[in-house]
Amino acid sequence: MAAAGCGKRVVLWFRNDLRLHDNYIVHDAVQRVKRGEASEVLPVYCFDPRVYGTTPWGHFKTGAHRAAFLLECVTDLKSRLRDVGSDLLVAFGKPEEVLPGLLEGSSGPSLVLTAEEVTSEETRTDVAVARALKQQRRPQADAAAAAGGGSGSAKLLRFWGHTMYHIDDLTQPPEGGGKATFAPGMKDMPDVFTPFREKVEKRCPVWKDLPPPQKGDLPLPPTEALPAAAAAALAAAPPTWEQLPYPPAARPPPPTKHPKAVLDFKGGETAALARLRYYLWDSDLIASYFDTRNGMLGGDYSTKFAPWLAAGCISPRKIYHEIRKYEAQRQSNKSTYWVIFELIWRDYFRFFALKHGNRIFFETGTSGLPLVWNPDADLWHRWRDGRTGLPLVDANMRELAATGFMSNRGRQNLASYLVLDLGIDWRRGADYFESQLLDYDVTSNWGNWVAAAGLAGGRINHFNIAKQSKDYDPQGDYVRTWCPELRHVPVGKVHEPWLMSKEEQEKAGCRIGVDYPNPIPVSRHGRPHASSGGYA
Repeated sequence: MAAAGCGKRVVLWFRNDLRLHDNYIVHDAVQRVKRGEASEVLPVYCFDPRVYGTTPWGHFKTGAHRAAFLLECVTDLKSRLRDVGSDLLVAFGKPEEVLPGLLEGSSGPSLVLTAEEVTSEETRTDVAVARALKQQRRPQADAAAAAGGGSGSAKLLRFWGHTMYHIDDLTQPPEGGGKATFAPGMKDMPDVFTPFREKVEKRCPVWKDLPPPQKGDLPLPPTEALPAAAAAALAAAPPTWEQLPYPPAARPPPPTKHPKAVLDFKGGETAALARLRYYLWDSDLIASYFDTRNGMLGGDYSTKFAPWLAAGCISPRKIYHEIRKYEAQRQSNKSTYWVIFELIWRDYFRFFALKHGNRIFFETGTSGLPLVWNPDADLWHRWRDGRTGLPLVDANMRELAATGFMSNRGRQNLASYLVLDLGIDWRRGADYFESQLLDYDVTSNWGNWVAAAGLAGGRINHFNIAKQSKDYDPQGDYVRTWCPELRHVPVGKVHEPWLMSKEEQEKAGCRIGVDYPNPIPVSRHGRPHASSGGYA
């Protein structure tokens, strides 16, 4: 039992917003303390076992690479909270079972603050948490509420903060009058990116990023005011791999850092802010981003912000305003704008998911177009394992399995090949990426995949894999890095090694069908969009 006589408590339920800077739930809690509406703030993160189970396709929902990254993110958040006189209670369980008990001992109606999500699994959890909070009765809070004429049950408040543009600026009329950019719920949002981008760039501001809390802004509840288990969890060491709630008989081993990884991604707000500083101010790499963004090797060809954005370790608004500051102080060009352009893409898929709901997960996508899928299980396994015989596909799939990351160029080609050439159900690829990616973001991942499948209403990008490989890896450095069987294949044949003569194969030490797979014959392709047009 918790001790009586404590103050009004606010619980900060962190999810995909693992940062202190520009975090609306943190800022709201700080303001409530300053106004005297709360006297205690308890930050919480729940490792939900449902997020560590397996999907209907047989993959871990959270694979080892992202799980290790999230452990680092949570550990860093706990450290940064301690730096400002607070702490992070790390719990292992379903939020609807964990959070109500953390309000015991609060003397008045309490609040749980969290970031607003838009997809069904997350919103179902929100509903379950709200219901559990409403059903929990706390006599001390009931008495205080009755004296004030209110209810003693706690409330869940959700704050929009995942996107660069705020939903209010997209769906509410401007203060000076006029029509909103889009209807509530984004119901009239275009299903094509360019008109969406043009509208938001013209009509919507990017809110100023909020400062992080200062020391003393988030006063913790007294230890004696918390249930014993909660007090112990708050004081515990950072979480470990063995504590992650994977199924007991199916826990994956922790991943090891791969020497060929493009970057040693370290989870957490501290590393995220350091990467932002490096990419802009320390290296000026942002000034050449447009020219390098289609690279595939090394840490500097792109921003690599995605894993930290996905976990919420860095705010898109923070990135935006830092770029504007860079443009004012150093230079402004197509490259600096193009990073903002990419952030708008990220916003687009979040709002696209809000508009279409669960249809982004349906077999027929948001377009409702039924397609016939190729049931050949061997083709799926060859794609997943990087054994298709197409070096660009194989290299990217091997990089993904080894590191949890791959380039944007690689992702587009892999999706195109799986769906538009092999004809395999796009949802299987999206599900595998959900498991493997360090930077998995539900709306970006599933939105990109449903679009790649040609089921989102836009154009169909059907890539010629060999041409793409020659265009973006002209010397074959990338494919040789991840397909060492090809290391001695001459440049002219490295992207199409099956064209080597027997003599060339022997000289290169790469026998097709023995050392490196034969390419999958066209006769085994599915081609669900038989009349979709030519290659890119």
